[in-house]
Amino acid sequence: PIPHDLRAGIGNRIYGCDDCLAVCPWNKFAEAGAANRAFAARAELAVPALEDLLGLDDASFRAVFAGSPIKRIGRDRMMRNALVAAGNDGGAGLAVPVAVLLDDPAPEVRGAAIWALARIDPTRLSAEAGARRDYENDQQVLNEWDVAIAKASERG
Repeated sequence: PIPHDLRAGIGNRIYGCDDCLAVCPWNKFAEAGAANRAFAARAELAVPALEDLLGLDDASFRAVFAGSPIKRIGRDRMMRNALVAAGNDGGAGLAVPVAVLLDDPAPEVRGAAIWALARIDPTRLSAEAGARRDYENDQQVLNEWDVAIAKASERG
């Protein structure tokens, strides 16, 4: 999992090299042109909706990102990253797709979903904890529950 103290700083970034490309001194010599079209983002992947990304299962992830370097990181890490972005976004409309991922088979996804839901809807997180915390068997996910529950109780 991404350390807690780094998650907020990630902002809405999910995947990519945009920041590195923007600051690389060698890129001032780069020229956009017909020869570089193969490197351009596919239109449907340029700005995907966060809710759409959060709804991808393994098969749909593979289908959407076929032929893309994003496929290389795998669905679970992509979901983890999308959940961090969702938690940083804080939009109430993301609570439902985030809550669905509390039951994901991948521990890294469940853990990130706990963190994101705690930031989006702490009340819902408390309700979900009662249904899930006692049945969790992954120690890192249990740690995410413990941290999220402790922060929720601090807020009152």
